[in-house]
Amino acid sequence: MPEEMELNPNQHKRLQELNQALDSGMFVHVRRMLHQMPPCDVALLLESSPPAGRKVLWQLTDPEQHGEILEELNEDVMEGLLQLMAPETLAAATEGMDTDDIAYVLRSLPDSVYQEVLEQMDGQDRHRVEAALAYPEDTAGSIMNTDTITLRADVSIDVVLRYLRLRGELPEATDALYVVDEDDLLLGDIPLSTLLTVNPNVNVREVMDGNAETIHVAMDEDDVAALFERHDWISAPVVDEQGRLLGRITIDDVVDIIRENAEHSMMGMAGMDDDEDTFAPVVKSTQRRTFWLAVNLCAALVAASISNMFEATLEQLATLAILMTIVPSMGGIAGNQTLALVIRGLAVGHIGEGNSRWLIGKEAAIGMLNGVIWATVIALVVTLWKGDWTLGVIIAGAMFINMSLAGLAGVTIPLLMKKFKIDPALAGGMALTTVTDVMGLFSFLGMATLVLA
Repeated sequence: MPEEMELNPNQHKRLQELNQALDSGMFVHVRRMLHQMPPCDVALLLESSPPAGRKVLWQLTDPEQHGEILEELNEDVMEGLLQLMAPETLAAATEGMDTDDIAYVLRSLPDSVYQEVLEQMDGQDRHRVEAALAYPEDTAGSIMNTDTITLRADVSIDVVLRYLRLRGELPEATDALYVVDEDDLLLGDIPLSTLLTVNPNVNVREVMDGNAETIHVAMDEDDVAALFERHDWISAPVVDEQGRLLGRITIDDVVDIIRENAEHSMMGMAGMDDDEDTFAPVVKSTQRRTFWLAVNLCAALVAASISNMFEATLEQLATLAILMTIVPSMGGIAGNQTLALVIRGLAVGHIGEGNSRWLIGKEAAIGMLNGVIWATVIALVVTLWKGDWTLGVIIAGAMFINMSLAGLAGVTIPLLMKKFKIDPALAGGMALTTVTDVMGLFSFLGMATLVLA
């Protein structure tokens, strides 16, 4: 699973050196530099290079590092590089990769290519990968690793320690060993700290924790991340409905989930894919952004139609056109404050059916209080500025109405979207902007029409 990466000054310098060497045709020098770099740094340089340079760099990388490099890349960049690899080459690259990382790579392939890659694998690897891909994406099963060390309850700690010494190494991020019975039912776990400090002559059953927390294989990955955050876990076992141990999830994968969610929320506010390649081709990037620009245009046309309804009022007093943007702008800011708070609350699991009504009432009250405060302020400012108290009354009334509605919309829009399985991070900002713009213009021009009439 990829992590969000950023270049430090030394890496920027290294990228510049590589580009200069490529431009000079010094491919042997570039190959030597790439082979000396860790896979995570190579992945970072690939993501930081335009498509043409990226293809050349990929051809110069060490084939033995291809698997480790692929698992560090974001999905968009990885898909582009996978198109350059033959199925047998890709199958060789996946050797030694964790099961969850292989599943992440293979999910990006078309079905026909995916089947060809599986045919190139040996039977054991193929079985592991097919088992991982059988779980729905974004569930605990899709991100778990099957590389676990299991123990029997009736063996002594001394036997376990001798077994570990013979084994020679532990899977990454191992902080506990799992105790299972003959049917692989999870009985408990033993932290490594306990294993190293207890009497080696006692049995595993005597020192294991029989109340170990587990994760169901179908649990949503966001809920998994919330559990890791709450309990400060390093790893956790994954079980099925019968309690059989299937694998484990480690903190490195959870960090990826948390960072991906943060990036998704940030990019979603702009209506963009969180995996979009920064250096994607012009046409491809344009196609991806067209949909949300079209949605925004429709919203802008709706707001413009509101202004058109009050064309006669605007003709009577040109000052209204100067002040007209203030109300939608303030409403948009107030609504977005509430929207961000609610989306965050939904993401971390703070908001549910039991407290959503209280939250709606709270945000509606905040919206009205803000409306009173800023309506008073803007009324005084406009009256002193323009010397006309009627303009102060118009904009104050509109400000109160729009900020009250903005607070209410900021909390109800994401809750409704969540209910209808729509991602509020992706579409909430667009919907809120439409509401605040339309209601801001309608309330301002409607108040002006009533007062001036």
